[in-house]
Amino acid sequence: MKVLILHQYFNTPETGGPLRSFYLAKALAEKGITTSVITTHNAGNFRKEIIDGIEVHYLPIPYSNSFGFFKRVTSFLKFVFSIVKEAGKFKHYDVCYAISTPLTIGLAAIWIKWRYKIPYIFEVGDLWPEAPIQVGIVRNPALKKILYQLERSIYKRAKSIVALSEAIKTAIDKKVPGKRIDVIPNMADTEFYQPAEKNPELGKKFNVSNKFVLSYIGTFGLANGLEQILDCAESVKHDPNIHFILCGDGARLPALLEYAAQRKLANVSFVTMQDRNGVNDVLNVTDAAFISYQPLPVLETGSPNKYFDALAAGKMIVVNFGGWINDEIEQQQCGIRVHSLNEFTEKISAVTQNKVQLQQMQQHARILAERKYSRKHLSENFVKIFSN
Repeated sequence: MKVLILHQYFNTPETGGPLRSFYLAKALAEKGITTSVITTHNAGNFRKEIIDGIEVHYLPIPYSNSFGFFKRVTSFLKFVFSIVKEAGKFKHYDVCYAISTPLTIGLAAIWIKWRYKIPYIFEVGDLWPEAPIQVGIVRNPALKKILYQLERSIYKRAKSIVALSEAIKTAIDKKVPGKRIDVIPNMADTEFYQPAEKNPELGKKFNVSNKFVLSYIGTFGLANGLEQILDCAESVKHDPNIHFILCGDGARLPALLEYAAQRKLANVSFVTMQDRNGVNDVLNVTDAAFISYQPLPVLETGSPNKYFDALAAGKMIVVNFGGWINDEIEQQQCGIRVHSLNEFTEKISAVTQNKVQLQQMQQHARILAERKYSRKHLSENFVKIFSN
């Protein structure tokens, strides 16, 4: 069998960023399935690499989380047109696996199906266009209608769909009843990320020695609502034993830096986006991982990578939104939800004064990662989709 994967943001452990598509491709290659990926990179010309048995085709199409809406759309469409040009190299492949976001990747998958009679499986990590519509990025009524029609058309033509959460599956099932939908959530790399004692040298590096550390690791985007984390930091800035680390990059970084500076938040550190080893260093000094989103229904359906890395590392989870993740951490007793600043200060104060409770939540987080989200287990489930 030969599988072609389309994903604009394909990362490797060396480059940093979300690694889901790398893990999925690697799972296929390890089963003897010929696996090729079409993706993008920001500099240079076209290049092809063999990475862990995966043939990766890098197209020179710039993209950054800091891009504005129209610049992002331009990048998305360039990727679609470039795939159309490249697709002839893979006309004898058996299956195309198209990973959104962006939703426009479905256009390339539809074209490949029409031109080369290759069926496609469509992966949905975020509900587009619902997410940018609720966030307020897409406001034009005509454009909304077009995007909703495109979404339904992509789902309808897919051989099957992979959803990253049960909530996403439920939403898609309402749009295309009867379509086969497999749920393969994001993965916890329980082999790489391990619970560990805090390294004193890393404590010095991040200037958080002997402090209770809450870390956010991920994208600094509009949907993430990271001003809420800075508000939490301001609410406890009188306590010298609590510190916040925001690690990542994105369009909101300049505004967040200014926000923190205006409030003189000495208890907040910003760390640039890290590769997997760097993320592991940040998690080592972390007591609680903060998962943040704006309070919008569509954002409660997602499956953020940062949640699963934190579970694997055995970290207490703090969320500021509802949905399935909130339900899960309450049921598994591995974290807390904060609805207001007063609630945040009360709950964090209680945890910092009760090390036994903190350790129990951290242990429960690791158990959840091993039992439900281990990369090995979910990779096996993913490969089964193709054998079926």
